[in-house]
Amino acid sequence: MKARILLVEDDQYIGAVTKKRLEEAGYEVVHSIDGQAAWEQFQLRSFDICLLDVVMPKKDGLTLAQQIREINDNVPILFLTSKNEKEDRIAGLQTGADDYISKPFSMQELILRIEVFLKRTMKQNIDKAHIFAIGKLTFDYDDLRLYNESGEISISLTQKEAELLRYLCNNPNKTLKREDILSHVWGKDDYFLGRSMDVFVTKLRKHFKSDPQVKLETLHGIGFRFNIPGK
Repeated sequence: MKARILLVEDDQYIGAVTKKRLEEAGYEVVHSIDGQAAWEQFQLRSFDICLLDVVMPKKDGLTLAQQIREINDNVPILFLTSKNEKEDRIAGLQTGADDYISKPFSMQELILRIEVFLKRTMKQNIDKAHIFAIGKLTFDYDDLRLYNESGEISISLTQKEAELLRYLCNNPNKTLKREDILSHVWGKDDYFLGRSMDVFVTKLRKHFKSDPQVKLETLHGIGFRFNIPGK
């Protein structure tokens, strides 16, 4: 599928040229000539990246970026603007924008920046996947279940077991520090929460007995390593 770009540019000539070049580069582009029209478009469909002018009629780019961030924390926002003072760049980034490029800009540079942000977003989406292959087992985070090779339900998990297992699945075959696991899964590094984590680790190890190649290894004084074959 083509990545879909929301291009907001009130200068119709610049907007048309930018839209044409982006489409030639393989993107789907929706061009709006004012902030209000862009906001309506954003609510109607999903976008992979937003390219916003700052000074626009009906709704300026800073206000539009704030509204976008209120309903979507992840979509990359890149400001395209002739305003290049330090204060303007800071104001744009404070609204939640990811980057800032001043006019006149090189289309090659713009496309390279877009590609960087799309790759980053793709990786984040992969990291947030809810179904994981663990050797001969399949872990469905949403359903809180582990399935065996035949697809039958093998084990039901508690919410915290599932959260811990998802973190391990997102970081296979890596040295994971205890404090990092606690911070990501429990929200803070605490001695008593650490004891609780050890209990959950023991439970998960029992779940993996059906596949000896899957091992949740303890690294004494450091943390754990979740060894998954083929990862």
